[in-house]
Amino acid sequence: MDLCGAVLLSLGWLMLQLADGKLDYISQGQGLQLQGDFLIAGLFPLHYGDEPSAAFPSLSPCNVAPPNKHGFHLLQAMRFAVEQINNGTGPQPLLPGVKLGYQMYDTCSVAAGILATLDLLEQQTQSPSTSETVADTNYNREKAVAVIGPDSSSKTFTPAALLGAYLVPQISYEASNEMLSNKNRYPAFFRTIPSDKNQVTAVIHLLKRFNWTWVALLGSDNAYGLEGMQSLFEQAPHHDICIAYQGVIPAYRDDTIQTMRHIVESIQKTKVNTIVVFSSKSKVKGFFPFVIEQNVTGKVWIGTEDWSVSSLISVIPGIHTIGTVLGVSVKYTAISGFEEFERKVVEASMEHSDPQEVSNVTTSPGNDCLQSTDLYSFARRKFSLETYDITSSFNVYKGVYAMAHALHRALGCDSGECQRKTVYPWELLRWLKEVQFSLENTSVYFDMNGDPPTGYDIIVWVWRGTDWSIREVGSFSPEPITLTVNADQIEWDHAGDSRTVPRSICSPPCPRGHKKLLTGQHACCFDCQTCPSATFLNISESTTCQPCLPEEWAPPGSEQCLKRTVLLLAWDAPLSIALLFFLATCLLMTSTSAIILLLNLDTPVAKSAGGRTCLLMLAALTAAAMSSLCHFGQPSPLACVLKQLLFIFSFTVCLACITVRSLQVICIFKFASKLPPAYDKWAKNHGAEFTIFLVSATALLISVIRVAVNTPQPSQDLEFYKDSIVFECSNTLSLIAGLELVYVSLLSFLCFSFSYMGKDLPANYNEAKCVTFSLMLYMISWMSFFTLYLISRGPFTMAAHVFAILISVVAFLGGYFLPKIYIIALRPQMNTTAHFQNCIQMYTMNKQ
Repeated sequence: MDLCGAVLLSLGWLMLQLADGKLDYISQGQGLQLQGDFLIAGLFPLHYGDEPSAAFPSLSPCNVAPPNKHGFHLLQAMRFAVEQINNGTGPQPLLPGVKLGYQMYDTCSVAAGILATLDLLEQQTQSPSTSETVADTNYNREKAVAVIGPDSSSKTFTPAALLGAYLVPQISYEASNEMLSNKNRYPAFFRTIPSDKNQVTAVIHLLKRFNWTWVALLGSDNAYGLEGMQSLFEQAPHHDICIAYQGVIPAYRDDTIQTMRHIVESIQKTKVNTIVVFSSKSKVKGFFPFVIEQNVTGKVWIGTEDWSVSSLISVIPGIHTIGTVLGVSVKYTAISGFEEFERKVVEASMEHSDPQEVSNVTTSPGNDCLQSTDLYSFARRKFSLETYDITSSFNVYKGVYAMAHALHRALGCDSGECQRKTVYPWELLRWLKEVQFSLENTSVYFDMNGDPPTGYDIIVWVWRGTDWSIREVGSFSPEPITLTVNADQIEWDHAGDSRTVPRSICSPPCPRGHKKLLTGQHACCFDCQTCPSATFLNISESTTCQPCLPEEWAPPGSEQCLKRTVLLLAWDAPLSIALLFFLATCLLMTSTSAIILLLNLDTPVAKSAGGRTCLLMLAALTAAAMSSLCHFGQPSPLACVLKQLLFIFSFTVCLACITVRSLQVICIFKFASKLPPAYDKWAKNHGAEFTIFLVSATALLISVIRVAVNTPQPSQDLEFYKDSIVFECSNTLSLIAGLELVYVSLLSFLCFSFSYMGKDLPANYNEAKCVTFSLMLYMISWMSFFTLYLISRGPFTMAAHVFAILISVVAFLGGYFLPKIYIIALRPQMNTTAHFQNCIQMYTMNKQ
């Protein structure tokens, strides 16, 4: 009777016993067995069993399916480990005086695995015989204390849940589904293969390593493929990876052929160059023929550990044309002596080649485990031992040794001899959580989720014609997350140079300083737009141009903001030093002129210039010149208030003095006989001084109102220049400031008019030319400044403002006072009363 049939019979008998309310069935140990003090069950896929397509689960015989060479190697790895431990030939004597046994099951399908699990659990529920004592170890001889396997996640979920309910330790060598790490559901589950959580992380980092952001994602329609595909789909957007297409690979059947073809067509339509295939090897084996059928070439296929190193896929006819195959595989570690062990198994099978003989043969002590005719038939096939087989076999090897180390602790074998006592599965589970040892230079232990600390190798398929081999090109470590890939060892199979990495992107990267304009639902598909000036592209916000801070600027297409240039008339600037020297010269001239006039105040020239009024005018010009100091350096609140008010008021005083003086001279010389009595009264009652005071006070009032209504404050002009900050005073241009300008302009016009009316007066009283020159120079300087101010606000414009002030002072000083100073200092003969009377007489004679 075959293994599956025996297990099914056991299950039927088990159900009958349960129905009768009793459980006295004793397992007959169907399958390959080795008697021992402690039994470990092994669940291995010795045949390729197809899962039924019916809605309800059913069991098909395993021995009618094609043999699975990979499962054969796994079974031999367990036998090899047990033999090493029993013979004490392993890395260290673990169980002295104790013999391990095993009971093997062929889990060719999910149903077969469940039935094998039920058979094991039935053993756990057997009542001990009345002859057993508490210290007797017959319990361990008849019941498995631990389980190795099964080989896939889909076959593991139910066994892990059932065994966990009885706290029977289970170590799987190939079940990698992330859900199995849940200790609430699977409290007794461990594994020696990394969790798919780590595999998904490895795949994502591999995609990032080569900048593949536009990929297709396929997964097989089982727990392994669906869970892995879903996990990768959820994590990809967090790493700027877009899933252009997602498809599920069904089992190959007549009714799924069209589905497979549609998947391949969809991949071609999305124009991706990289496809991640999270699938079991049995499902992807039926898919790749349709890829070859539709002549899909030049792609990069990312394979998971279940199929990337499997010769089951590499033997598909034409598979070498699909492109580059990069894969994630469990780290390779060779098992010392394992190949020699399998060679001896083949030799033993050849010695017992007659199946009829085998049933009656009593095997020798060295081959006391070879009790299965089916095992001999497997061995006679001389299956090749490939990289994939060795890798998974080492996981089985580690699992058996982990169980042995846990038994070592449970039996107190540290003293050199193990205790003879019963060990229950739940006791072994406790010690299994704490095992930590080294095997073939590999550290073996389990974390709190029952997962191992191992990482992956990164491999690439290498073809020489149709000869296939695997090359290790990198590695991935989960703690800490580290991916290393030697890209130079990868031969890319695509239209370009074999050393050039294929691109798999939806849109090319935007140039620096260009934001992304999404063109669809995927973040990887976009157009590029230049970020405008005063904005920059923040790397974390690639679709939005961030505004710069007010004190910063950025040219179009910038990735960062720059500090604005501060524009002010610095005290130590060369231009400022020149202006300060000019200011000092002006102050020297006004003070010298004032001293000379003061010393010669009673002379005719001083009296004709205005007498004591000249001193007031020179004081006003000095104050106007001093106002230029408010324009240097960073403006202060006091400087903002004074610089315009002080100049306007002082210059108005000067203009008022010249205007009143010119009016007096004209009235005396031209309208003496026509003047009304009011003029005499005005002249005798200090009308000139009162008029100067009134005109000046009016100008001061207008300036005070301007300051009160719109108080000038230090400000930063951020609008005039995009890349600079202009330090100036606020409210420079306002309605009241315009009124000030109009008032001064009107006064200047009156001054010019009265001076011009006296152009034919005696030379000593004729100020027309000088005042006209002064006013013209004054107006030209200020018109030039205002024109420059409208187009520029830099330090040169600020210097032009100071220059206009000083030129205005020098113009009136040179045009009005220097001629008087010249006569007083160098022409004293002209500074006499007789000279002045002679000039008046000549003017009168010319008039007549």
